[in-house]
Amino acid sequence: MTELNPRVDPPMAAGEAAMLTAWLDYHRSTLALKCEGLTDDQLRLRSVPPSTLSLLGLVRHMTEVERHWFQGVLRGEEVATGHYWTEQDPDGDFDNVGTADVAADFALWRAEIAAAREASTGLPLETVGKRLRHDREVTLRWILVHMIEEYARHNGHADLLRELVDGSTGE
Repeated sequence: MTELNPRVDPPMAAGEAAMLTAWLDYHRSTLALKCEGLTDDQLRLRSVPPSTLSLLGLVRHMTEVERHWFQGVLRGEEVATGHYWTEQDPDGDFDNVGTADVAADFALWRAEIAAAREASTGLPLETVGKRLRHDREVTLRWILVHMIEEYARHNGHADLLRELVDGSTGE
């Protein structure tokens, strides 16, 4: 269910695009690894009140993030609302996991990753997104670095959540 690509260490020497893509895939696979082997209820387990953070919430959030940056910003598609959030419920990705269809949520995450790869593969890093961020141009390079940062930060949360769920620690 959580499977993406096997986690592969990024190369120690590569061109910039290959390096950035490898690090992003590494972090995507790390989140999948943190969720591997857990039941739906374990994936829904929240951290510490009042936080609504859960492993499933992180997957749902990263689904939205993948969609926003690659489809919304890079491709310029209209993504005014998300798969899980609305203007009335801006934290729906994290908050509404209690009755979520876990298999469908993981499938959607994998689909957004595939769409992100399709949107960015072969583009020069200097490619400017078709939508602005705070009235500033955003390049594919910036998006890739930001996505690595976003996954790395949330993988730290995933480390703590997985330890809470079953005591597992490590990479």
